[in-house]
Amino acid sequence: MPVHEYAHALVASKLGDNTPRLSGRLTLNPMAHIDWIGALMIILVGFGYAKPVPINPRNFKNPKKGMALTAVAGPIANILMAVVFLLFENIFSLFGPSVIVKAFILFFRFAATINVGLAVFNLIPIPPLDGSRILQLLIPDKYYFKFMRYERYIIIAVFVL
Repeated sequence: MPVHEYAHALVASKLGDNTPRLSGRLTLNPMAHIDWIGALMIILVGFGYAKPVPINPRNFKNPKKGMALTAVAGPIANILMAVVFLLFENIFSLFGPSVIVKAFILFFRFAATINVGLAVFNLIPIPPLDGSRILQLLIPDKYYFKFMRYERYIIIAVFVL
């Protein structure tokens, strides 16, 4: 999760928003991105969340495009992480069939699978997921803002389901 959140912060910063840097979120340090309730949920129910990176779209030259690019950065980071883990899996598979090597291969495969799953999940166009921010670029503002007006209720409905 830190890489995913860092990617949001990095892209927002590159596009002119210094809010992530000022809030201490332009870092790979996991402690900066941990939401303690989200972490507890991971332990108790198997899924959770990190603290969202604060972003001020008014600092972007093009707020709509800036928000979409910042949103897509997280899932892209997850896909890149999956590729890195699969590369490590392939490298380790060259070392022979020892138990330790097999354990590493299994870990890398699991980490790649988790990252692909996180990328796909975050692209679902429901708030507060990244897909809902990307959707803003694809649909007219009047429909998007009507959709986002119900963000709080959509989040509750998703958790209830």
